[in-house]
Amino acid sequence: MSHEPPVNWTAADDRRVEDAIRRGATRRDLLRMLMAGGVSLAVGGSVLTRAGRAMADTPVSGGALKVAGITGSNADTLDPAKAANSTDYTRICAFYNRLTFLAKGGTLQMELADSIDTTDAKVWTVKLKKGVTFHDGKPLTSADVVFSLNRHLDPNVGSKVAKIAKQMTEVKAIDPLTVQITLAGANADLPTILAMHQFMIVADGTTDFSKGNGTGAFTVETFQPGVRSVGLKNKNYFKSTGPHVDSFEFFAISDETARVNALLSGDIQMASAIDPRSVKLVNSQPGFQVSTTSAGGYTNLNIRLDTDPGTRAGFIEGMKYLVNREQIQKAVLRGMADIGNDQPISPANPFYNAGLKAKTFDPDRAKSLFKKAGVLGTSIPIIASDAADNSVDMAVVLQQAGADIGMTFDVQRVPSDGYWDKYWLVAPISFGNINPRPTPDLLFSLLYASDAPWNESKYKDPKFDKMLIEARGLLDQAKRKEIYGEMQVMVSENAGTIIPAYMTNIDALSGKLHGLEPNPLGGMMGYAFAEYVWLTA
Repeated sequence: MSHEPPVNWTAADDRRVEDAIRRGATRRDLLRMLMAGGVSLAVGGSVLTRAGRAMADTPVSGGALKVAGITGSNADTLDPAKAANSTDYTRICAFYNRLTFLAKGGTLQMELADSIDTTDAKVWTVKLKKGVTFHDGKPLTSADVVFSLNRHLDPNVGSKVAKIAKQMTEVKAIDPLTVQITLAGANADLPTILAMHQFMIVADGTTDFSKGNGTGAFTVETFQPGVRSVGLKNKNYFKSTGPHVDSFEFFAISDETARVNALLSGDIQMASAIDPRSVKLVNSQPGFQVSTTSAGGYTNLNIRLDTDPGTRAGFIEGMKYLVNREQIQKAVLRGMADIGNDQPISPANPFYNAGLKAKTFDPDRAKSLFKKAGVLGTSIPIIASDAADNSVDMAVVLQQAGADIGMTFDVQRVPSDGYWDKYWLVAPISFGNINPRPTPDLLFSLLYASDAPWNESKYKDPKFDKMLIEARGLLDQAKRKEIYGEMQVMVSENAGTIIPAYMTNIDALSGKLHGLEPNPLGGMMGYAFAEYVWLTA
């Protein structure tokens, strides 16, 4: 028997069924409606299945979106230049726009820019879209772009990408919708760099960022640092495709179990960055699922090279041999990760050096190196926190391995609130949690250049700095890959950062949430999900 709709079935009939679904009709109600119209039970079931699939793929307007992130503090900000973590990124993606946007598969799209062109990769011309307005009604002009980009060069701003922006030696308006950016040296990656979260465009002269006055998909109704934010649909948004939901509320639930429970109880529609151990629980519950993104994010152990015990010869090398990467991959991350080789370029990146092997787990060698460093038998503090995904479990794995060779690691678990201000980049040994970046230049510039703003182990090498500049300006991709490959070796061998695995980011969501896609900038669709997802009843 055929399960296709009757011959006289029309598109209008499909829409009638979809409208009934949207109004909350049950499957039994719909089948009764269809059978009353002369449609058989078998064919009616086929119609409903087809309508359900169509609805799942078709954006629906309306609804209040509620999402829980992993961290929040009084340092939460709506100033894009100062954004430093997933919580900040999520909010600024909702309230502002960038000149460019990295979509699924790393495809670069124009956002506020209509085009970005160059002939030499040094002087770039940016043409802006017409008819874009800020939330307060002010039209977007070249003055806003000039102001936004130049803010990163002002040391009083404290921009997280000041080092990257420093290459922009001149940013000037050519006319109301044209900007010219001149770089100190050629950089073929500039359009991709402008897709970073910190390069959101703000209104010329802005000093109060608590209002989140951007051009973005949502306007700020509430912003309480460390508590929550609420955005309302921007009815004057320049994109015709979104947003789909009427409102977007975002807050932190630092405890992973509580975050998952909030999802399963229906209090929220998405729980970000869940532990791999929770995947089975989520998938076992009807109406819930997980979304995974393998973009190269990682949690790493950072040992400062400028303070004890990182200054002791042999200590860092010993730590690299004591980290049981396979155990972390299989037991802690439940297989949802690739083994790391202590440098930030992951296998998802085309510039990854596949020939650089990770150090094997060798406790005896580690013990010998610790003895050489004069630390064997002493107690070494390691700071861990739920703020850095899975860092507590990783620290315990290391602690157990140390105990087997007479090495004591004092794992100090500290609260998520304030972790990034008080411990990361401060403590002699602590964990970091790095979101994906689309290019090697961005990762090396942010984390390993001598003057990098997030130089987690205080690594400094003039040769590395010189190679970074050389690779940045090359249009020869094969030569670039060769240089980046050598730089990965230098970081792996000489920096004080240990990257056991490149993690798969896991977000858990309700089956009522649709439209979420993987993104090269990380989980939650590169933190830009609020604009693109929709809710069904």
